[in-house]
Order: sequence, then structure tokens, then C-alpha cells
Amino acid sequence: MKIYFIFFVLLSFIKASAQDNYEIQVYGSSTQTKGSAMFELHSNYTFTGEKNIVDNVRPSNHALHETLEITQGITSNFEIGFYFFTNYTSRFGYKYVGSHIRPRIRVPDKWNWPVGVSLSTEIGFQSRFYSEETWSIEIRPIIDKQFNKVYISFNPTLGIALKGTSDHTPSFEPNLKTSYSFNKFGIGLEYYGDTGPIDKISPLNEENHALFAVADLYIDPEWEINFGPGWGLTQAADALVFKIIVGRRITWNKVHHQ
Repeated sequence: MKIYFIFFVLLSFIKASAQDNYEIQVYGSSTQTKGSAMFELHSNYTFTGEKNIVDNVRPSNHALHETLEITQGITSNFEIGFYFFTNYTSRFGYKYVGSHIRPRIRVPDKWNWPVGVSLSTEIGFQSRFYSEETWSIEIRPIIDKQFNKVYISFNPTLGIALKGTSDHTPSFEPNLKTSYSFNKFGIGLEYYGDTGPIDKISPLNEENHALFAVADLYIDPEWEINFGPGWGLTQAADALVFKIIVGRRITWNKVHHQ
């Protein structure tokens, strides 16, 4: 198992773009268990964003982004996810934007690491009307830890444009989450960034940094609910976005007792 995990890591780094507002989420290290699947709907609305068409990419202002994510557990520490991105604005109507596939592997529990660690590689395409990068790969290491009631997760993500731009240099897109839970409710902060190519950090006004104040509801272990407003911290980021994630876990191989 250790050999396969190391091979997956090396393969992913040979490959390695954030989906902008289509999936606003800091991921945890856990994977879906074998025989189960998670169906998630990522919805967010940009109250204040880019109002003009820039480089033939349609504006984000007053855009509703909805993404269906389906994740299937393959083994005890390996899963595969699928994404279907859509966009609605009154000017252009409801449009299918693209799809991605995302395999992810997690360090097995028996290794007894002090933190949770997993690695995902996401590849797919998106419409040229909504992204300069029509094909891209994202590599997302995930490191997290639960300290009693405090949870921290760090995703030091790298993205590479495969088609649509001439620059294929990986960009650094770090995500960070910290939250405090009590009873069946959690509150926290989520940070999303994009500092540009790793060999030449962009000027601050061209970087994309946003901060979300979020709440998580733990009403049922089969459900996932995350929501909250986000504010752009730099000129390049959308100024105000509100997001909601609702997920439902389905177990296919349930044991029935007589």
C-alpha cells in the first residue's frame, strides 16, 4: 500500500486551476468509505463581481454558480469524484460550463500519522466563455487535524492550464479553514487564494484572495451543510459572494438485520 501511495503522489506532481466560484470548499482529508457515495450541490451567488467581459470570459457579477459533485468510495482510503458545472446570469441564461473527474487517496489509518493527509488530482474542461483555461489539472494535497473542538485544514493547491493559455506554469492556490464546533453547529473562517505562477508571484492587485465566514451544521452524519458569505480581499477577487453546500451520503451496501 505504501508503494501505491508514493506512486500516486509522484504521478500527481507530474501533472498538477481552481474552478473559481464553482466549488468554494476547503477539503478535509477523509475519503468516502467503500460502498458509499456523497451527492453534493455547491451553490453560490456573486452579489458583487466583475461586470465586464474580459478576454472573452463572461462576467461573474450577479451570476449563480451551481455544481453537482458525486463522490464514490472505491476502497477504505480511495475515492473518485465527478463534477458538473453550471452558470446562470440573466444576460446569458442557464449554461453548462464543464466537467471534472477527481481521484483522491488518503494515508491509511494504520500508518498512525499525527495528522490526516490525502491527495487529490482533478482534471477536466470548461467552456471558453467562462474560463481562459479550457483544460486544466489541479493537484490538491490536504492536511487536517481535529484539536478537541477546533478543526484546521490546509490545502496547498497547485493548478496547471493544459489548454487555452500559453503559460503552463503551475499556479499556487492555497486554501485554509479553521472552525470551532459546539453541539451540532460549527462556525469558522475559510481562506481562498491564488498568488499566480510559482516562479513569478503576481503583483498583489492581480492576486486573488477571499475570506469567508462560514457555518457548518452537524444535524446528521449522513448530511453535510456548509454556508456563509465571502469577501474579496484584493481587486482581482469578486467583492461579495454567498455560498451554500448541501451534501447527502448514500450507503449502497447496507447490512439488513432480521
